[in-house]
Amino acid sequence: MRRSIAALVSLVALLCGFGCGPDADIAAAVRIQSVSSGWIDEGPLHGNRKLVPTISVTLKNASGRTLTMLQVNALFRRVGDEDEWGTGFVTAAGSEGLPPGGVAAVTVTSPLGYTGSESGREKLANTQFVDARVDLFAKYGSARWTRLGQYRISRQLLAR
Repeated sequence: MRRSIAALVSLVALLCGFGCGPDADIAAAVRIQSVSSGWIDEGPLHGNRKLVPTISVTLKNASGRTLTMLQVNALFRRVGDEDEWGTGFVTAAGSEGLPPGGVAAVTVTSPLGYTGSESGREKLANTQFVDARVDLFAKYGSARWTRLGQYRISRQLLAR
C-alpha cells in the first residue's frame, strides 16, 4: 500500500512539473539590448499621408534555458494620455525557441497614427504634434505577460 501511495505521489509531482508551464522569471530571463524608435511615413492614403509610431528592440535570452514561443506585445499611447492608442503583437521566437544567450530583433508598428495632407517631416515639426510612448510586454509559452519597460517614441522620421 505504501509503495502504491509513494508511486502515486511521484506521478502527480511529475505531471505537475510538466503541466505547470515555464517557471523562469521573464523579467530576468529577457534583457533588452538595444532600442530604436521613430515614426514611419506610410505614404499616400486617400489623398492624405499617414504617420505611425514604431519601435525596434533587440532581446537577449539571459537565462540558462531555451525560451519557446517568445512573444512581444506593444501598447502605444500618446504622451499625457493613459488610453491605449494602438497595439502591436509579434513573435520573437517560435516553437524552435530562443536559446540561452541568443538574440532576437523585433519591430512593432502601431496600426494607428496621424493622417493629414502634410509630409511626415511637416507633421513632426507641427506645434500641435503629440508625441507617443510605448509599453513593451513579453511572455514565453503559457507564462503571464511581463512588462519589460516603457519607451518614448523618438520624434524622428524613419525609412520604411
